[in-house]
Amino acid sequence: MILLEPTAEQRSAIDAPYEECLAILGAAGTGKSTALNERIARLRIVEPDADPLLLVGDRRIEQYAVELLRAHGVEITPIDDVDAELLFADACEPLFALRWEEFARDRLDPEVPGLRSPQRFLRSAFRLIRRLRDAGIGPALFLSRAMAGATEFYAKPPNFADPALLVATKTSYHDSLEMTAPELQRQHRREIDLAKILTGLYERYLELVGSSGRMTGGDAVIAATHYLYEDAARGAALRERHRFAFIDDAQDLTNAHLELLAAIFGEALAGVTLCGDPRSAISTVRMTQPENAFARARVKVELHDEHRTPRVEVARVATPRDEAALIAERAGAWLAEGVRPERIAVIFRSVHDVEPYERALLDRNVPAIVAGDVNVFADRRALDALALLWNVYDPFRHDWLLRTLANPAVGLSDASLAALCDEPPDAQRPLFAFDDEPAPTVRSSRWDQKRDLRLGWNVTRGERDAGLSDDARTRVARFRSLRERWLRLMHGAPFSTFARTVWREGLAREGEPGSARARAQQAALRRLFDRLCDVLARDANLTVGGLLEHAERRIESDLVACEPDERHRGFVHLLSVEAARGREFERVVLASVRPGSFPRWYSPDAFLFSPRLGMIPKENAGSSRASRTGKFTYYMFASKAAQHYYARERRAFAYAMRRARNELLVTAAGTPTRGTTAPEFLEELREH
Repeated sequence: MILLEPTAEQRSAIDAPYEECLAILGAAGTGKSTALNERIARLRIVEPDADPLLLVGDRRIEQYAVELLRAHGVEITPIDDVDAELLFADACEPLFALRWEEFARDRLDPEVPGLRSPQRFLRSAFRLIRRLRDAGIGPALFLSRAMAGATEFYAKPPNFADPALLVATKTSYHDSLEMTAPELQRQHRREIDLAKILTGLYERYLELVGSSGRMTGGDAVIAATHYLYEDAARGAALRERHRFAFIDDAQDLTNAHLELLAAIFGEALAGVTLCGDPRSAISTVRMTQPENAFARARVKVELHDEHRTPRVEVARVATPRDEAALIAERAGAWLAEGVRPERIAVIFRSVHDVEPYERALLDRNVPAIVAGDVNVFADRRALDALALLWNVYDPFRHDWLLRTLANPAVGLSDASLAALCDEPPDAQRPLFAFDDEPAPTVRSSRWDQKRDLRLGWNVTRGERDAGLSDDARTRVARFRSLRERWLRLMHGAPFSTFARTVWREGLAREGEPGSARARAQQAALRRLFDRLCDVLARDANLTVGGLLEHAERRIESDLVACEPDERHRGFVHLLSVEAARGREFERVVLASVRPGSFPRWYSPDAFLFSPRLGMIPKENAGSSRASRTGKFTYYMFASKAAQHYYARERRAFAYAMRRARNELLVTAAGTPTRGTTAPEFLEELREH
């Protein structure tokens, strides 16, 4: 935002003393970031020798922590949350195999909440541990609070027959409130066992992080904080060097981030300027604490004058297909008016499944790119590219081979695919791998193990070519010839050359050259290529097979994300709300604003944690008739967890609306609900 002359509110923020901790507060569009930049520029004039820390939100602080550790000789390998979850899975493996000594000695009951679904337990435990790390709660403190909370709750249980509690609870969950003394004792025992198991996993995860040096950005922040507190002179040296720090989007700071700043600038954060909006703390992943961050400021300046007043339009259509068509039509009209594509955004609560909207834009030749909580590896164009690499490395991975054979580049019919899966005419053909070909990776206990090899052999050796049509036979022969050349390239050329060649020769081009569809395909392949090259840069000894397995593990992950890239100028952006943080656009569509999409349904994890009540398991493991624990049902009522969740979703909706500078279109599909289970944001907006 460019303002010719700062307002009086902005001027007070710019001219405030630098030695104190200052908070510049304001909603989106009030010019707080502009005031912060002016304050930095003024410091460079009055303190030309200063080397201030310039940090934007949580990501930049985490990068600084990594650089700090490396600068002091600490060897670490930065990893993302997906790799961290895999590292955590290594810690969980003995648990799922029930090999812990505590189980063998009957100190822990394996029938604990969540363990009936190991993968769900793993995801819930990892999310909990990550949030505990953000909050600065270590294993010992976690166990202590869990034990104390359990004692407090079960020693003096609430009134489970409270009429207000019964009214607020669905009838199907009333059985969870039938809490007899034996049932209270049983649930108490299992809750304690759950807390001990999670503590053991937490400790094991920290051991793996410490011994391997593999750290997420959050882990690096905590490690850097410990490093500075080990010797007070280290923090003093950094404080003397920087003297000042300026932090934008400070509402996204966690307690762990604040501790690192305190290790450098002291508990009072003297010399630190925090800029942000507490109402814009919308993260569903991180344990942000905006109230703790801004509470440390000795001086606070709040900006009120909003400089974004977009024209708002609301539209509800019959089906999601109609909605996608409406959005594509409107984006095309804006482009025709002369608006640059990168100044247009379509914002969703989540972009996990927005392919119909992207496809509608591309069908109208509107260049579009998705960013946010989208899985790069699960994109259909990325899957086609990965399939070709798998075909070269291991033709017996028939799931990948069938994808390639059915795709337009080869384009075999179902009849041709069936023929290739049939037995070869020569029943005596030896079914073993020669030295020049990789051995099949698929193993089966079925009586007919040849089924696990047949398609791969028939494609690579041409055993069923005679049963194909002339056109299909030509297509398979071409693919076979290309694969043989690619195989030599895989063994003799760098991975970058190998991948580029395979994709250039083996992938069908989408759209005409220069069209929106062709550009979108190239952008998706570039994203995948960059991710694979980044993995190889971190581990130069990784083989092609290891790299492909790495990519395959990430396909099902819900932690893979893709941030907006400056290289994607010329594209209309389809963004999640969190990916749109700190950005503004001339024209914005706020799409799919209906319960279940925006806001998303409230679906709590398998277990929650309260600093006062300790663990709150959802699943009532054991012999009880009730599926839920009484504590969980009571906690949902007493803490108003669902109401707090939807209040945050409402903040996210308001934040997304403020991304628009000139024009905002809010869309939804389907008949509006009564808003009893989840609010109807579009209808509320229409009423106001």
